[in-house]
Amino acid sequence: MTQSTGKRLLQYALSAKKTFIAALLLLSIGVAAELAGPFIAKNMIDNHMLAIEKPYFETTSSEDAAEYNNTFYKRADRFEPGETKGQEIRLLQAGRSFYFINGAVAQPDGERTFQDGQLHISRGGNETVYPAVKLGANELFAFYKPELPGIYQLVWLYLLFLAISIVAEFGKTYWLQSSSNQVIRKLRTDVYAHIQRLPVHFFDNLPAGKVVSRVTNDTEAIKDLFIAVLSNFSTGIINIIGVYVALFLLDVRLGLISLFLIPILVLWIVLYRKVATKYNTIIRSRLSEINAIINESIQGMSIIRIFRRQKQRSAEFEHLNDDYLKYQNKMLNLNAFTSHNLVNCLRTISFVMVLWYFGFGSLDGSTFVSIGVLYAFVDVLGRMFQPITGMVNQLANLDSSMVSAGRVFTLMDEPGEPVTDGTMPRYKGEVNFKNVSFAYKKDFVLRDISFEARPGETVALVGHTGSGKSSIINLLFRFYDPQRGSITIDGKEVTDMPKQWLRSHMGIVLQDPYLFTGTIVSNVSLGDERITRERAERALREVGADKLLAHLPLGFDEPVIEKGSTLSAGQRQLISFARALSFDPAILILDEATASIDTETESVIQEALEVLKKGRTTFIIAHRLSTIRSADQILVLHRGEIVERGSHDELMALGGRYFRMYQLQLGAGSGEVKNIPTAESGASSAGILQPSMKQV
Repeated sequence: MTQSTGKRLLQYALSAKKTFIAALLLLSIGVAAELAGPFIAKNMIDNHMLAIEKPYFETTSSEDAAEYNNTFYKRADRFEPGETKGQEIRLLQAGRSFYFINGAVAQPDGERTFQDGQLHISRGGNETVYPAVKLGANELFAFYKPELPGIYQLVWLYLLFLAISIVAEFGKTYWLQSSSNQVIRKLRTDVYAHIQRLPVHFFDNLPAGKVVSRVTNDTEAIKDLFIAVLSNFSTGIINIIGVYVALFLLDVRLGLISLFLIPILVLWIVLYRKVATKYNTIIRSRLSEINAIINESIQGMSIIRIFRRQKQRSAEFEHLNDDYLKYQNKMLNLNAFTSHNLVNCLRTISFVMVLWYFGFGSLDGSTFVSIGVLYAFVDVLGRMFQPITGMVNQLANLDSSMVSAGRVFTLMDEPGEPVTDGTMPRYKGEVNFKNVSFAYKKDFVLRDISFEARPGETVALVGHTGSGKSSIINLLFRFYDPQRGSITIDGKEVTDMPKQWLRSHMGIVLQDPYLFTGTIVSNVSLGDERITRERAERALREVGADKLLAHLPLGFDEPVIEKGSTLSAGQRQLISFARALSFDPAILILDEATASIDTETESVIQEALEVLKKGRTTFIIAHRLSTIRSADQILVLHRGEIVERGSHDELMALGGRYFRMYQLQLGAGSGEVKNIPTAESGASSAGILQPSMKQV
């Protein structure tokens, strides 16, 4: 059973688990260092800045003490055990000023006012009055002076944690992106490798542009998942965990109140993905179709212009592009209505609940907390919404990445051909088809095909289009396997041989040979280490390619662009011949190899063919019957059946379908249909037809 997309992505992530773990570890350190800031601020506020309102006592020592009116006063919590305490005094703030009270204060909390040398403290309808003296700036600073070493220490501690968070942020970003790139590299390599294993018939129904889109666009979207989405979500989750730990450390009740954010966030992610997945599936599909139509248009640009189909192709492209735009706008609307609005709503609700908690609870004194705790709580709670914003803003990328990952894994789930290492000894090339029937879908295109090709023989396959010639070659290469019958090479069933081993001793020359970007020599060797430069150049000379390529400035090192479009058909064909010759196949297939060659070049091609066929079992698919006169065996196919077989002379003497095809081609070439004598009239058909061959 196919694993879920999430599990498979996790497996790929584990391929770079060391750097991922290092990144997450640094992320945790960075979050802890960043969240230390509010605690340091709380400590600075409660224990230093506002701590001068704590009780003070007279002391004889000046250490950690403030001097006022030639008397030293020390905070109560700074006395050593056993140290003598003198008269208690208090410093209380009213408005913007601080006042000195020479005595204890029973209840300092409440509304404070100063009038006529007295400080009034009102709370719950009760008022207490204390004689007080207003402190000047220097006098007030004298009480703050003992706090400065502790404040400086906290400031340095804050800067240290800030430096740690900066370093951790850099390391987290670098390692997270580095590991993400490693994962995407492995994923792209696996996708491309799997494409190489897919059976040939898979590409019959899937346009090249769509395959390219899976390997490039979809994997790039997955890269966003590992870099942007994973970064924001891992940062967000660790931040949220750290924030809740900090909230509970500050005040358990406030932490419990703030827990309502979690189910809202989870519910939102689930609901968002339900809608977004539908849109993103269509968006990725349209992007693949756009790539496919662009690829098809570039490949067929000459046909489009010859038949003046620019407007129609533009209209098709515009329709796809408009549909793509429509669903992109739907995604934009979904994100615009939700992401920032959701976070703002959550932020507002959370702060309203905190204010409600303090507002109503403070009336009876049940929820009193220090100013430092309140500041730290608001600071920490505010910090939680930054990662939440990051997570919500990445929901679009998350869903797009998951859809793209699903498309990539769907491609990778297509059954591929097993890859078998090693090779087999070069076989002799004896091919035997026995009662072979084959259908691509339902209708059989080959019916009870039987023939034998002995090593070194040349077998020609002729027949009208759709008669089954190419299907026989497809079966021989094992691009497909027959539904009935057997195919053997040197007496061994081809289905018992690994496909790579079987094809390693086969070569093919197509009517329109495919050349890769590189040079002429690299197109002969195809990068195979076994094909040395000397061997490739020798193959080019043996097939006569040096005659047609001699005028090129760089000779055999002449650059070849995609598909060899700067070379003539004859030049491309000779390079293809040299490629087949350099690999020294036991079985050679020539698929209309001279169909698109001019008459002058054909003589060079024919000489190359004779060099190429020497010592190999050769199959020739040909419409130009004049090129197969010397074939050892000619198979005439009609509607998937072999209707005639024999040598050229035997088939001409038979006077059947091959005779009529040959006569028709000869007449078309010479301008008239001639009555060709056969062996039955006592004349040698070969001798009579030879002069006419020059006219064809």
